[in-house]
Amino acid sequence: MPSLNEIRDEIHAEKDADYDGVRHKYLQELSRHTGRNVIAYYSGWLNNPDYAETAINDIDKNSFMATIYNLDRSKGLDLILHTPGGQISATESIVNYLHSMFDGDIRAIIPQIAMSAGTMIACSCNSIIMGKHSNLGPIDPQFGGLPAGAVIEEFEEALKQIKKDPDTVPLWQTIIGKYHPTFLGECEKAISWSDEIVKDWLVSCMLKDKDNKENIADTIVSGLSNHSETKTHSRHIHMEQCKDLGLHIIDLEDDQVLQDLVLSVHHSYMVAFSDISGIMKIVENQNEIRNIQRQNIPQ
Repeated sequence: MPSLNEIRDEIHAEKDADYDGVRHKYLQELSRHTGRNVIAYYSGWLNNPDYAETAINDIDKNSFMATIYNLDRSKGLDLILHTPGGQISATESIVNYLHSMFDGDIRAIIPQIAMSAGTMIACSCNSIIMGKHSNLGPIDPQFGGLPAGAVIEEFEEALKQIKKDPDTVPLWQTIIGKYHPTFLGECEKAISWSDEIVKDWLVSCMLKDKDNKENIADTIVSGLSNHSETKTHSRHIHMEQCKDLGLHIIDLEDDQVLQDLVLSVHHSYMVAFSDISGIMKIVENQNEIRNIQRQNIPQ
């Protein structure tokens, strides 16, 4: 398996760096190995953490439409995910579109990290391929960087403390007063929305052949969305923890060729994001159909 530096050397072997060609080479080899379509959905948020364009949004639907066009959809889809997450509404729309195109025959591949809404997309697939280096993340919604679950916990703590000691009212008024009147209700609805759609996807796809699929889905959703247990939205959930929750995880290390190809693909993207400034996102398939989203610079 080529290392990150070896992939970088391969890209820069000629005078003009061949970023696209090397990525396509490994995507094509991966597709030949599995006999399935491959779409890589890569965000550059690790190199551009302060840009909203790196998150999952409705623009991504166009990228998926372009990369799915003319594919033989009977081969199913291996969806490589590397993303910090993003909008629940866009995620729900993208998942519904992907399922309508591939009739649920979708495997998620996580070379490194798929957080938040990226985890939600992975849960909508019939299986998730992870390695010892792979991580999913909590699915609890965020509002302006504030975790919705933490807001509700804080409000409930305020009620408890005020009931216990009314003299704490001025203190809690200062803390709770920073939220606008409908904010608590919005947080509750967002949590319910996220939990419901992930459970529906699990029951209808990944767990559809399980006798106790409803209970397993409830356990998975609770484990991924309970802010009091995950502690922070940036929590990295490892492969074995995902298995313990009940997710259908396939060990990447069980197929050495698959592992080598997936990591070669991953390294080729990491080099591109590292070397080329302004790339927010790359979505492409094994047929070299790609959509590259760049930083939106105001004129």
